[in-house]
Amino acid sequence: MKWEKNRPSDQVEDRRSQPGRGGMFGGGGGRRGGGRNIGLGTIVVALVAGWIFGINPITILGALSGGGELLPPAQTQTQSAPAEAPSDEMGRFVAAVLGGTEDAWGQIFQQAGQEYRKPRLVLFRGATPTACGTGQSAMGPFYCPGDEKVYIDLSFYDTLRRQLGAPGDFAQAYVIAHEVGHHVQNLLGITGQMDQMRGRVSQREYNALSVRLELQADCFAGIWAHHNHKSQAILEPGDVEEALNAAAAIGDDALQRKSQGQVVPDSFTHGTSAQRQRWFNTGLQTGNVQACDTFKTRDL
Repeated sequence: MKWEKNRPSDQVEDRRSQPGRGGMFGGGGGRRGGGRNIGLGTIVVALVAGWIFGINPITILGALSGGGELLPPAQTQTQSAPAEAPSDEMGRFVAAVLGGTEDAWGQIFQQAGQEYRKPRLVLFRGATPTACGTGQSAMGPFYCPGDEKVYIDLSFYDTLRRQLGAPGDFAQAYVIAHEVGHHVQNLLGITGQMDQMRGRVSQREYNALSVRLELQADCFAGIWAHHNHKSQAILEPGDVEEALNAAAAIGDDALQRKSQGQVVPDSFTHGTSAQRQRWFNTGLQTGNVQACDTFKTRDL
């Protein structure tokens, strides 16, 4: 991946030199008002914390309003002051990938007559306070709607490479783009709409909605790749395969088979390997938000 071509984002907040600060918002990963974590946390929880397969605390989301058209942001929030991009290579990589997502989504929102509100990306080690509670490394990368920030402990990339068998810089970029996809869902108003459904559906329905949420974020990651490559020619041979391999590695069926030796479809929360590959590829090939409406299709 030719990530150096991208403009580095000034929205990276580097907390890696700070000691882990669990408990600022109640301790032990507790949550307070302002949103719930949305992300790839289940992967690390399943692999590292006792191989427990479940769902990362997320907001239940559903169908795009208006046939997938961009909607005005559901809320306004003051952005923090820009932070200087990290100087180490991995930090610069993250800043470049985030900058690519900003340019891609900024253009898409502008074409729809809207303004794209950039998320902050927080690099941390161990634990860190968030508006969704205490973020911990074991949760994996996640997005918090309450403060509109993506949180990543870069040690997750070691897990992705060594334990999940998904190496490569484009696989790492896919992870960031997936979490930014959750931010886009938040800006589209989906998060607020579907949060109102919390408690109104069964666990099985909850899981099914979560699958559609995650597959849409995968599709949005593909949209980023489509537009970023179109503008900056970032893709190199093998990059798409890296992303598809990562999508396959974190499919519910693959994780369950690896962790517990059997597959339980009703407990899926992120989608199968094939589904995750399909929806990333849909976004990559079309570059179209409407094509990513996983909530209205019958065939995932």
